[in-house]
Amino acid sequence: MNSSKHTELANHAWSVADLLRGDYKQSDYGKVILPFTVLRRLECVLQPTRDKVIERLVAFDGQIIDTDRFLRRASGHSFYNTSEYTLKKILADPKNMAGNLEEYVAAFSENAREVLERYQFTQQIKRLDAADLLYKVIERFADIDLRPVLRDADNNVVKGEDGKPISIVSNHQMGYIFEELIRRFSEQSNETAGEHFTPREVIELMVNLLVAPDADVLSVPGTVRKVLDPACGTGGMLSAAEEHITTLNPDATVEVYGQELNPESWAICRSDLMIKGQDPEHIVFGNSFSADGHNQAKFDYLLANPPFGVEWKKVKDEVEHEHRVEGESGRFGVGLPRISDGSLLFLQHMVSKMKPVDAAGKGGSRVAIVFNGSPLFTGAVESGESKIRRWILENDWLEAVVALPDQIFYNTGISTYFWILTNRKSPDHKGKVVLLDARDHWQKMRKALGNKRKYVTPNQIKEITSLYAEALTVAEDSEHPLHDKVKVFRNKEFGYRRITVERPLKLRFELTEETLAALAVSKQIQKLPNAGAFLDALKAVNGRCWGTKSEAWLELRDAVVEAGLQWPTGAPFNNALRDALSVRDPDGEVQLVKGFPEPDPELRDHENVPLDEDVEEYLKREVLPYAPDAWIDHSKTKVGYEIPVTRHFYVYKPPRPLAEIDAELKVLEAEIQTLLGKVTE
Repeated sequence: MNSSKHTELANHAWSVADLLRGDYKQSDYGKVILPFTVLRRLECVLQPTRDKVIERLVAFDGQIIDTDRFLRRASGHSFYNTSEYTLKKILADPKNMAGNLEEYVAAFSENAREVLERYQFTQQIKRLDAADLLYKVIERFADIDLRPVLRDADNNVVKGEDGKPISIVSNHQMGYIFEELIRRFSEQSNETAGEHFTPREVIELMVNLLVAPDADVLSVPGTVRKVLDPACGTGGMLSAAEEHITTLNPDATVEVYGQELNPESWAICRSDLMIKGQDPEHIVFGNSFSADGHNQAKFDYLLANPPFGVEWKKVKDEVEHEHRVEGESGRFGVGLPRISDGSLLFLQHMVSKMKPVDAAGKGGSRVAIVFNGSPLFTGAVESGESKIRRWILENDWLEAVVALPDQIFYNTGISTYFWILTNRKSPDHKGKVVLLDARDHWQKMRKALGNKRKYVTPNQIKEITSLYAEALTVAEDSEHPLHDKVKVFRNKEFGYRRITVERPLKLRFELTEETLAALAVSKQIQKLPNAGAFLDALKAVNGRCWGTKSEAWLELRDAVVEAGLQWPTGAPFNNALRDALSVRDPDGEVQLVKGFPEPDPELRDHENVPLDEDVEEYLKREVLPYAPDAWIDHSKTKVGYEIPVTRHFYVYKPPRPLAEIDAELKVLEAEIQTLLGKVTE
């Protein structure tokens, strides 16, 4: 089925919106259209074995036996329906449509019924019936042919010349229809379409990069692989991963697992698995952070496109509790990102589900996740984000970061990146990270879909996949046409030490009217039993300046003693006096604390020094030529990690010559004058 066909079917389903207008808000159209589409698809899939299921049910009538297993076997799927109703039969009895439709839905197996319940389908039936719309809506959906394969009059599968069944609407194509409907529903309800699904070409590229290095292993007979998407949406990524692996090896067994928070998306993904014969219980409803639906499970491949920049405040208590109590034995022990963006929580969650590598080097997992730019560099040194990046890099899990074109997602035009991780790197990749710039691999769409104005063509997907596979070779070959698109770094090169550079506090001292006023309001001076007399005594040396603290204190003490007063002692008094009388001066006296220069907070600076560089050598080269008295306070040194992808691929473009710009401006001015002349004619 080509794209125009699945668009035609989506249009047919969405045409129900014309019937709902007035009785339903636009934002509620999807509450009717999506479950009816699912219902019609389930009906079409079950149609060939419907009679066989009913016969089996009748055979067990009156027997005390769990019939579920036998009815599933009779249907040929993991779900079934024991009713004799179909949407067309329900139309034949207009007076009892609502009751018959509810009875029809209730006759589904529990796993299918649960899917429709997520849409609150029974409530929609009652609402449509009350609005006298139920007949028209059922009629519209009963006409849609959503059969997986073509069948003849005897219910036999019709095959083409190649011996393969002729597809009407395959599972993969049904995914396109579902996602097109969800996109429209999201637009109508002002929601973010990208929270529900990912563009198909992006998924294909992501799966290629995730699975391609294992092509040889996956071709082994009897291969079994488990795949997880912890933010699975409608299951597009899981379907693509399964399809890719089975293309490499038709005999491979692929078990897909997922978790989804959005009920509509969850329902579609679960129904998709039922139709394919997979276990729908593998798709769990709920939040992956607070209620891990696959606790303790491990997977061969993990992939996700989590929502960008979404806060995790709702699960803050659960996440922080796990971080605090379970520590590094839990998922989030290494650190927590800022509350406004939970992207890196998804990555930690996925890493916790990687299979360990045994002593023989077997096992392990591969991970692919879509991020915006924030996780690459957000967070200061030793922040939660920096600690997570450090954890990933120091464990040598990050294989590559791939920069994607902007404007390829439906809900955002910002730049995005694939992170590819594995705990079983090939020997030539160990200790290295590949940065691949694929930002120029795109074509403009003829018609924008939301923020999506670009797409990656099949040929470009092949080129990026090939470039990824040959990245190390291309990076070393300066003659390669795509050499500038690939860079390889050692893990340590993304780390840095944030050093604190101090300079000595240099002061001179002076007594002025402002100084006396400052002393008068100082709490330490006000505590003196004779504060007024003390201040009067200091006025005798008003206007004096001193180059050193000892000179100033000696003359001030003499003035106070000469006035018949006792000179106060103690650090608080001396600090208050220094604060009031001191003036920063580059040529002033260096202040000492226990024989060492006191640092000046106003001159304090911070420098990021690469991990593989000696900080003292850096100081000599970069700082001391300009500040010979500077030193590093090693007690304040911290380690951070960031991955500045765009900086590494930045190419300086000099500004155009002024003469060229001036000439262009003159041409534009002439055009404006011509247009103004025509206006005034």
